[in-house]
Amino acid sequence: MTDKLDKVPAGAGNPPPGPVPPEDIRAIPVRHYGRWVSGFVAIALLVTLGFAFGQGNVRWATVPEKLFAPSILSGLWNTILISVASMVLGLVLGVVFAVMRLSKNPVTSTISWLYIWLFRGTPVYVQLLIWFNLALIFPVLNLGFYKDEMTDVMTPFLAALLGLGLNEGAYMAEIVRAGIQSVDEGQTEASHALGMSQTKTMRRVVLPQAMRVIVPPSGNEFINMLKTSSLVIAVQYPDLLRAAQDIASTSFAVMEMFFVASIWYLTLTSVFSVGQYYLERYYARGSTRSLPPTPWEKVKKTLGTFRRPEVAK
Repeated sequence: MTDKLDKVPAGAGNPPPGPVPPEDIRAIPVRHYGRWVSGFVAIALLVTLGFAFGQGNVRWATVPEKLFAPSILSGLWNTILISVASMVLGLVLGVVFAVMRLSKNPVTSTISWLYIWLFRGTPVYVQLLIWFNLALIFPVLNLGFYKDEMTDVMTPFLAALLGLGLNEGAYMAEIVRAGIQSVDEGQTEASHALGMSQTKTMRRVVLPQAMRVIVPPSGNEFINMLKTSSLVIAVQYPDLLRAAQDIASTSFAVMEMFFVASIWYLTLTSVFSVGQYYLERYYARGSTRSLPPTPWEKVKKTLGTFRRPEVAK
């Protein structure tokens, strides 16, 4: 009995030692000296630029004085009108030629390719001049049921609409084609299995899903065309830039009127950029778990980071 007790290892009846608590982590923040340097450099450049413009011979009081001039507001409305109308025409043509490009019919696909190749390969400024001077080739427009002088038909508005709209349609065709091809082919096959026609499948199944891919580049194209619309001054269309130049020619405030036009272009692009953001957010429903925050939500979140954190009692 004594021998058996002697064979029991020492400490066998004691409980096992508890887990050793981990040591506290000593977090050392990383010093981002490059951010401070780049921030100071950017501020210094902005101050230098502002100082340079302040020393220039610019009559700054003319800018707010002419900002809401009647002719400027009229040119602003004409710029919005021609931009929206051209974008609508370009979007319709883009959908039509994108479907033609994806067609298995070699005739329609070739016509679509030629249209895209022609209008994307030539400058929009040259296209505007061609439409505006079309009367040099066709003095009279004779369609059989309609006949009139080409100079009366090809007004500055129509020349600007055709020049911008047809050029935009070529770019929109490629954007729409990429959006359509982003939809899985199984969606189309399933729609055909349910008895849906090709047109109904495209309208109710493919295009609604392709909009998530189409909307972002389309918004960028519209904003780009809004600025490109300043080229319609070549066809004597009374847009914003034309109105600014007319005032500059009589008041001799050339740079000041360019600043006025730039302020309105910046305002328009900012407003349409916000609209594009909400349109993208609308079509993002169902594709992401949570929608991206709105600009107001971003502002509130940014302001919340500057608040002093509450101390736990």
